[in-house]
Amino acid sequence: METPGSQTSLHRANLERVVRAVRTAGSLTQAEIARSTGLSAATVSNIVRELKESGTVEVTPTSAGGRRARSVSLSGDAGVVVGVDFGHTHLRVAVGDLAHRVLAEESEPLDVDASSADGLDRAEHLVNRLIAETGTARDKVIGVGLGVPGPVDGEAGTLGSPSILPGWTGVSPGKELSGRLGMPVHVDNDANLGALGELVWGGGRGVRDLAYIKVASGVGAGLVMDGRIYRGPGGTAGEIGHITLDESGPVCRCGNRGCLETFAAARYVLPLLHSSHGPGITMERVVALARDGDPGCRRVVADVGRHIGSAVASLCNLLNPSRVVLGGTLADAGELVLGPIRESVARYAIPSAAAHLVVVPGALGGRAGVLGALALALSETGDFTLLGYEPPNGGKVFT
Repeated sequence: METPGSQTSLHRANLERVVRAVRTAGSLTQAEIARSTGLSAATVSNIVRELKESGTVEVTPTSAGGRRARSVSLSGDAGVVVGVDFGHTHLRVAVGDLAHRVLAEESEPLDVDASSADGLDRAEHLVNRLIAETGTARDKVIGVGLGVPGPVDGEAGTLGSPSILPGWTGVSPGKELSGRLGMPVHVDNDANLGALGELVWGGGRGVRDLAYIKVASGVGAGLVMDGRIYRGPGGTAGEIGHITLDESGPVCRCGNRGCLETFAAARYVLPLLHSSHGPGITMERVVALARDGDPGCRRVVADVGRHIGSAVASLCNLLNPSRVVLGGTLADAGELVLGPIRESVARYAIPSAAAHLVVVPGALGGRAGVLGALALALSETGDFTLLGYEPPNGGKVFT
């Protein structure tokens, strides 16, 4: 009989430590595994050999610091994960393997706000089609990550604000999609998934504390603290778009006045340029014109940057992140928006917090959400699933 603290239990826990480290990073050298798990080099070498023989990991030659090394990643045959990203105007789906390789990806326009049923129907169809295109057996799909453009109640799994996605009121998107696909689905908001995507694949790699700011039709933030997404008890952590900047400002869709969103989100910013640039102008066009020197567009982009910077300064004072990653279309403006953000942070943040902050554009663009959804599915997959056994004691594994 296996007991906590026995050699069998300890060995199993060490196997899980190694699998978890590789699963999170995508690939690691054996030296990196030893550093991240705290296990000795000899123990890691023995475990990697065992996992390779069982077909759980792949080992390929590489180099690290000019020396020969071995890169360890999860086997492509161990399973796949699916990422589903709902934006206000799009649906994007990706299928990836456990070594962090994207096998298939597709995006299509969609008015997500209008109807949850239509959005979930389209997602079900696209997921099934991409799985079939990759030639993956359905029983090889070990999890689905789902992103939605609004706060998610962590306990109920429902959308936390009916004013943000009125067509989804009372809907539990994770349960609905899981029922349609017959697969486990893990759900989070788009900003958190953007943060996960940048943390694993993009501008946040190697960082333990960061804020991912997404500016689109709304404004949200994904907060990473000590390498983990911080959601808060109600799932609303990171709603930076509803920090009040002006109590007499425009009425926000949340019901308050002068929220950051009313000064930075596309739905509020674009009308400022209608008289000079026409009612059909988009944020993509504003950014392109600003980069080409258009004075009105440059002024609007700079103003948005200063407003975002004021809110980021508050984040710095409260959480002291080491990096802020700007996502969404606005990030393509580069220093035209990043410079004003830094200026506001320097003006309003505590100097010691501002001194340690790096502000960078996202590296993944519009793919941040769907790659974050893949990362969510990967992070929520139990290591025991990959090792082919059920955890003892009702799911509690002693480590």
